[in-house]
Amino acid sequence: MSVERIPDRLAPASVRRDVQLPLRLADGSSVPARMITFRGLVDGREHVAIGLGTHAPGDARASGVPLVRLHSECLTGDVLGSARCDCGPQLQEAVARISASGGYLLYLRQEGRDIGLYNKIDAYALQDEGLDTYEANLALGFAEDERDYTPAVQMLQALGVDRLDLLSNNPDKAAQLEDAGLRVERRVHTGLHLSPVNAAYLTAKALGGHVLHLPGL
Repeated sequence: MSVERIPDRLAPASVRRDVQLPLRLADGSSVPARMITFRGLVDGREHVAIGLGTHAPGDARASGVPLVRLHSECLTGDVLGSARCDCGPQLQEAVARISASGGYLLYLRQEGRDIGLYNKIDAYALQDEGLDTYEANLALGFAEDERDYTPAVQMLQALGVDRLDLLSNNPDKAAQLEDAGLRVERRVHTGLHLSPVNAAYLTAKALGGHVLHLPGL
């Protein structure tokens, strides 16, 4: 994806609501959190930010550069526990790591690299016929990755974040944020959530530019 989507001047977004919402981790423990909604996002979608660690209620630790994850919605992985991708484990990892260091999880309504749930299921069917995750999107008439992180830039600006550590294996996320004027101090990679079921999916991501240290690549 080209970073040219980010306009030179973004209309500002603002915080709409900020409420306490403790989250449960995979091990059954819970962590304090804030759920933050916004007004004025360019795409009109209901993206949310989740403040964790030093950006959660009642945390007295000094806050430094926030650790931020841009996590695209994945109903099948995040909610249903699908093993075809690594989205669910990445989400759980992000909540735990950001809780430990302090920062924000931006949950972006961009299902299936922003092609939508039904189209993602169609892409799964094409993958069953031998296409990889990017080829399937192209076969359906979409770009390999349709995601635009302009709303994420607006959300971070509304939260007062102008520099951050980015929790991601995807260089395009950092490129789009930096192109919009945010300063990515560090690129922090997530773990490798590899299984026999998602090996082909992760291989395609690695070949597509994601920083994933897969055996044999």
